[in-house]
Amino acid sequence: MISVSGVHKNFKSGEQAVAALNGIDLQVGKKEFFVLLGPSGSGKTTLMRCIAGLEKPDAGNIILDGKTVFSASPRSNVPPEERQIGMVFQSYAIWPHMTVAENIGLVLTHGPARLSQNEARERIRHALRLVQLDDFEKRPARLLSGGQQQRVALARALAINPKLLLMDEPLSNLDARLREEVRTKIKKLVSELGITVLYVTHDQVEAMVLADRIAVMAHGEILQVGNPYELYRNPKSALVAEFFGSMNWLRGKVLDKYYVETEIGRLEVDFRGETNGRVVVGIRPEDMKIDASKEILRNQIEGTMAHSTFVGDQMIFEIRVNDTLLTAKAMPDGKRPEGKVSLYFPKEKMVVFPDISSE
Repeated sequence: MISVSGVHKNFKSGEQAVAALNGIDLQVGKKEFFVLLGPSGSGKTTLMRCIAGLEKPDAGNIILDGKTVFSASPRSNVPPEERQIGMVFQSYAIWPHMTVAENIGLVLTHGPARLSQNEARERIRHALRLVQLDDFEKRPARLLSGGQQQRVALARALAINPKLLLMDEPLSNLDARLREEVRTKIKKLVSELGITVLYVTHDQVEAMVLADRIAVMAHGEILQVGNPYELYRNPKSALVAEFFGSMNWLRGKVLDKYYVETEIGRLEVDFRGETNGRVVVGIRPEDMKIDASKEILRNQIEGTMAHSTFVGDQMIFEIRVNDTLLTAKAMPDGKRPEGKVSLYFPKEKMVVFPDISSE
């Protein structure tokens, strides 16, 4: 459905050129919910805007549903309104002086479709039914809540029957509870409609809930593409691992093909290619075991409980080992370990990467 190859995009900053996209290659399949995930300045929104036709790349090719919409050679650039896409912006772009129906109808009667009033009215009603705003046609847009405005923006994008739906951080202006509710509705709706979605967010939880696959971006490049489980459990770099959830990092030196001497002691690790030099060893808080069986002889380290917090579905512990403070998570069972505790580091749960800070 989406094929991006060799796309570069630079922006001028005074006399210098800043690379927003640096040779992006990306493939998104039909009916796939694909998420671009990354921090601010990673290039994810610029990539989406290039696909939408709102930004013109400096090099590369973009193909949508078999049709070339941008090419550097031979030079071609299809206008946004001819790319058969729907788009939901971060700000929703709702016109406050119009009613809900007028907001949706404008793209139907004045856009490329140029539908009759009767056809547009039927499309508007259908789109509002999809987002569960059936009785809001005549409601002034300025009287809508944030969640309702977001759904109107989504209805407007769906009303043109797009082959591709682009969504640029559409939930970032909603409170946490409403954000969780709306993203569930979006996932269900696009699955029922069977359309392709390209979705931009900086929220890894949101990405994991929504995506079939995710591309993690930083500094104008794609660091890794995979499904949520692959990225969480098998990150290819420390940057992906850290961005895709909290990590405990330990610096160390490789002793041999089995062991690393870290700042808290010697650990047996499951090497995945890095077997020499200075490294960082990472383990997620939920993978560290507290007060493990005394029968475990390897990767057991003594520490001191510094702090514990109950957050409902889990306990969060801060444990000090020498001068290092580690975070662990566990299901609440009524007990709060205190004083000296034993930590177990399962080798299959740890990741090892080169320590680039020592280079």
